[in-house]
Amino acid sequence: MLKNITMGQYYPVDSVVHRLDPRMKLILAILFIVAVFMAHSFVGYLLLLAFLVFACKMSNVPFRLLLKGLRPLRMIIIITFLLNLFFTPGEDLLVSFWIIRIYREGFMQALFYSLRLVFLVAGTSLLTLTTSPIALSDGIETLLSPLRVIHFPAHELAMMMTIALRFIPTLLEETDKIMKAQMARGADFESGNLMVRAKAMVPLLVPLFVSAFRRAGDLAMAMESRCYHGGEGRTRLRVLKTTKNDWLALLILLLLIALIVLEGIFLKGVLF
Repeated sequence: MLKNITMGQYYPVDSVVHRLDPRMKLILAILFIVAVFMAHSFVGYLLLLAFLVFACKMSNVPFRLLLKGLRPLRMIIIITFLLNLFFTPGEDLLVSFWIIRIYREGFMQALFYSLRLVFLVAGTSLLTLTTSPIALSDGIETLLSPLRVIHFPAHELAMMMTIALRFIPTLLEETDKIMKAQMARGADFESGNLMVRAKAMVPLLVPLFVSAFRRAGDLAMAMESRCYHGGEGRTRLRVLKTTKNDWLALLILLLLIALIVLEGIFLKGVLF
């Protein structure tokens, strides 16, 4: 399961999406999240799916890699679907059995909320898969730089977020190694009820936390030995520049949002 988590991983290939300005990709990711929350029908979600497939095709990232990242969240998606299905009231009754009442409104809300989680995870995963941690850090810092007038620590925040994303794959690999070592010593992480599994995770969590703190100490010592003092007086090897492809990508996403809005206005109540 740990190998299925794609958040924080970078897929190093050459593509149009990889060459986009990281600042623009962050803006596109935010706009895509807005578009996901604005969709309230099958037509809107079909438009989102078409955009996601198009972006995945242009990035040369295998679509199965995005689907692979959804596997660890399948239980959350299933629970979200069931909670909305059984506990959402409505007027159009579909199923009535004992104390179970399933309404059409509940079914549609359960389906749309589940799809919303899928698109949110897939969209953010595509951002990290096509943007290196260094470029992502530069993009976040540049976008937050106007807040320096109120003494907002833009560089420090960007550095923390980048380090967190960078070490997600490292911690997952470390967790996998510790888990295999504990299983070789007879530990069982899969059988038993919830309490038994929780207790079985203690031999895994303790060495993982120790390793994480040791790695953080080594990183801090390495940064101090290189005289790191934040973003003051620092220059960048690569200067960020927007190109026509960046503005074209922004135009396509704005067009997608406009189509979703128009669909919600003119086809509300007509399609599903």
